[in-house]
Amino acid sequence: MHIQIFSIGGTIDKVYFDKLSKYEVGFPSIKEILVTMPISFTYTVKSLLRKDSLDLTDADRKQIHRHVLQCKESKILITHGTDTMIETAQALYDITDKKIVLTGALEPAGFKSSDAVFNIGTALGILNTAPNGVYIAMNGRAFDPFKCRKNRKIGKFTDK
Repeated sequence: MHIQIFSIGGTIDKVYFDKLSKYEVGFPSIKEILVTMPISFTYTVKSLLRKDSLDLTDADRKQIHRHVLQCKESKILITHGTDTMIETAQALYDITDKKIVLTGALEPAGFKSSDAVFNIGTALGILNTAPNGVYIAMNGRAFDPFKCRKNRKIGKFTDK
């Protein structure tokens, strides 16, 4: 099995240099995460954007859509910022011949307390078991992007 991974940016890829500095969206953290895992599949990582998801535009979503649509692979994992992950997932919903899973993290992957590894593992499980479609993998669950929300108050994704 081969998985195409597209990195968009977001908190999962944020890098903080010290407590007083602003963050930067760094290189795809999923590369470092997968190297440490005993995985039994191949993958390719392509960085499409390095943006906070709040800065994504409709043009960015069209670019993501175009790459996913043109991708020869049928299993696609997208790392994305959590603030607008739902909007991007909804923009991909018309692609029905592939499994597309978006995931991210509420804390940067470089933080010990980050949920990045857990969410990536959940996303990979969904890619291996779910039918074709578009999913959000957060907090140990597969969500339909039209039936979930990011609940900032409790710090996780929930059903609407």
